[in-house]
Amino acid sequence: ATSQKRLAIAIIDFLSNSIKDGTVSSEDTESIEIAKSCIADTFHVDPEDPAAVKDAIGDESLLKIYSAYELLKGKGSTAAKSGTGGSKANTSAPKPSGPTPTSPEAETFKSQGNAAMQQKDYTKAIELYTKAINLSPTNPIYLSNRAAAYSASHRHTDAVADAELAVSADPKYTKAWSRLGLARFVLGDAKGSMEAYEKGIEYEGNGGSEAMRKGYKTAKEKVEQEEKEGTSAGAETDTTSSTRGTGAGTGGGGGMPDLSGLASMLGGGGGGGESHAYFAMAAHSQTLFVPGGGMPDFSALMNNPMFAGMAQNLMSNPEALQGIDRLKPYMCQLC
Repeated sequence: ATSQKRLAIAIIDFLSNSIKDGTVSSEDTESIEIAKSCIADTFHVDPEDPAAVKDAIGDESLLKIYSAYELLKGKGSTAAKSGTGGSKANTSAPKPSGPTPTSPEAETFKSQGNAAMQQKDYTKAIELYTKAINLSPTNPIYLSNRAAAYSASHRHTDAVADAELAVSADPKYTKAWSRLGLARFVLGDAKGSMEAYEKGIEYEGNGGSEAMRKGYKTAKEKVEQEEKEGTSAGAETDTTSSTRGTGAGTGGGGGMPDLSGLASMLGGGGGGGESHAYFAMAAHSQTLFVPGGGMPDFSALMNNPMFAGMAQNLMSNPEALQGIDRLKPYMCQLC
């Protein structure tokens, strides 16, 4: 079903509930029934199909969804502003009315979601966190945890949406800023990533945590690299340009990342450069391995002297291999 069809079903469900709970007077019931019939006929939906209703609103209701929206409106950027590289950080301090109260049932779903994450069952984790969010729509911990599960499932745009809602609900919950920074980086929005980490450092205080500072530094270096490449783009020859993928250096589109940039980072730049290289490689994994980006031709890559040199350096450099472990701080532990 399309979004329009699901919305039509949600509206019909809202109208039906309004009749049942007495919101609509008995005199107006007939008019509401006619309206429901017109909506169903116009959008070609069956509001009596339980599966269709479940698909449209899950365990929620349109009224609850709108109530959650009302809590967040006017508080800066939202999921509607996120995209593959176009999201902007919520750099103005939000003024939320506060997260919605939690409950023992919601906490149980969250704990079960955490357990599913430990088992790397990300689909199950998303389902369980969603159940917790249904009970507490603007709880920043639940939203941030689901953002982490979305990122682990390569659903980075969804991760941005949840993280933005989380920081709008409670900007002091800094793990949400970290997850927002990571998701934006993967989507190719290095500037938005840098700004998110910067807000995380601001709310953490005392200069921020090491993980937050590393995330900020990585994003900042990427921004500076993109600016430098943009300045020198006019000097590149047609031959040089033709050798680069259409998504080089951005982690987006269908192109390969800029291997020359990775080669320079893996070549032993010192000063902890390996950890930033691995972070960038992890960020590019969506382009390299998920549907849409296409599988790379590994035989061709290994026949490429530059890539072969990178691989040889990686295997012969224990310090570089240890850089993989240094990726872990970028994904804060679940709450």
